[in-house]
Amino acid sequence: MTTSVFIDGAAGTTGLEIAARLAGREEFALVTLPNDRRKDAAARAEAINDADVVILCLPDDAAREAVALIANDRTRVIDASTAHRVAQGWTYGFPEIVGRETVAEAKRIANPGCYPTGFIALLAPLVRANLLPVAWPYSCNAVSGYSGGGKALIERFEADSAIAWRGYGLAFGHKHLAEMQAYAHLAIEPLFLPAVVPAYRGMVVEIPLPLSIIPGNPDPIALREALAAFYAGSPVVSVVEDAPDSGEILMRDGAEPWDGLRLHVIASKDGGQARLVAELDNLGKGASGAAVQSLNLISGLPETAGLRL
Repeated sequence: MTTSVFIDGAAGTTGLEIAARLAGREEFALVTLPNDRRKDAAARAEAINDADVVILCLPDDAAREAVALIANDRTRVIDASTAHRVAQGWTYGFPEIVGRETVAEAKRIANPGCYPTGFIALLAPLVRANLLPVAWPYSCNAVSGYSGGGKALIERFEADSAIAWRGYGLAFGHKHLAEMQAYAHLAIEPLFLPAVVPAYRGMVVEIPLPLSIIPGNPDPIALREALAAFYAGSPVVSVVEDAPDSGEILMRDGAEPWDGLRLHVIASKDGGQARLVAELDNLGKGASGAAVQSLNLISGLPETAGLRL
């Protein structure tokens, strides 16, 4: 059976990447609007209600408005915005964390944020296993390719080659914090330090751990083994056994699209300190790849169909 899909916001970066992953797939039929009707409320409402699945690639307020246009109990939604990630009645679209069956059965799915994907993937299994405490002031250092900032930021980076690093979130209260705290099961809001560099895509998310002063003195080997066990058999998430031989983790400009997620536990020789590190594509598992993974699951298809792994 063919599933009809309408990408609302198909002209944006995330929408274009989703469409590229669906191109040539006979399981899906894309519902499209001509350019002159993409912002027409009546045309959008008709497309939304005609589709089996709507993928929202819109700003938060527009995403809420789009959901309000649904006038049936059949159309399912995958929202790539921040609007519904901690909202009642919505399923968080991270099947490795919330469960594949939970995502497959959901009618309203909120796509995770790119930074939270790395943070939650590293921390949630370890907190659940009581290997790391719920009540600890975790911090998160993260760097992303500039494509995650939308058209305005893309234009700024591509117009000004002198920008080498852009730290932001300096006013605190970043919109990703709610989902980071909720799905990592934390009692204390983490300290989030995001930055953008002049690479189009890619992301590294890091959580530093002063293990020697964390209650219980967690063992870094136990942390790595717990992550490996949690993601055992995952076709998307992998846990690296050892630190890189080069002593470096690199983000490369011009990298190809990638929908995987690679996790590291890198410890000091005495085990007193560790760095939890996640590598992903901010447009892949951090956005479009995650949406397609959820789309596959709710359509009864293999979760990796169409993904770049």
